[in-house]
This record gives sequence, C-alpha cells and structure tokens, in this order.
Amino acid sequence: MTEKGVHASERLNSYAFEIHPQATKTDVKNAVETLWEVRVAAVRTQNRQGKPRRARVAMGRTRGWKKAIVKLHDEDRISFF
Repeated sequence: MTEKGVHASERLNSYAFEIHPQATKTDVKNAVETLWEVRVAAVRTQNRQGKPRRARVAMGRTRGWKKAIVKLHDEDRISFF
C-alpha cells in the first residue's frame, strides 16, 4: 500500500496487485471477482523491469515483476483494513 495506491483506490476505484509473470488479464479478472466478490470493469498490466543495484564491487539487478491495475465497477469496493 503506497500513497499513490491509496489515492487511486479512493478516487479512481482502482487497485494495484503484484501478479504472476505468466498471468493474463482474464486470469486476474477471474481471481479478483472470486476472492472479493466484486465486479471488475477493466484490467491493465505492466511488466516492471528490475533496477540496477551495486553490492560492493559487483553490479547486479533486482528482479523484474508484473503489476496489474484493476478498476472496479462504480458500486463495488475492496476493503483491506
């Protein structure tokens, strides 16, 4: 939960999740609808690349990950707290 994520959930009714790299938009939609019993209006996905990091003299990278932004129907909400 980030400040940007809280703003999106309150004002835009959108929620961000880290998902499996091979998951599709349909998989994400079905999972969210099943877990929280809400109606999903749209799903957007992003492949986030890892950032370069240095450990003493060696350069490495953090792992990449996939992010899904799920927009819900106007009447539905997910309560995490």
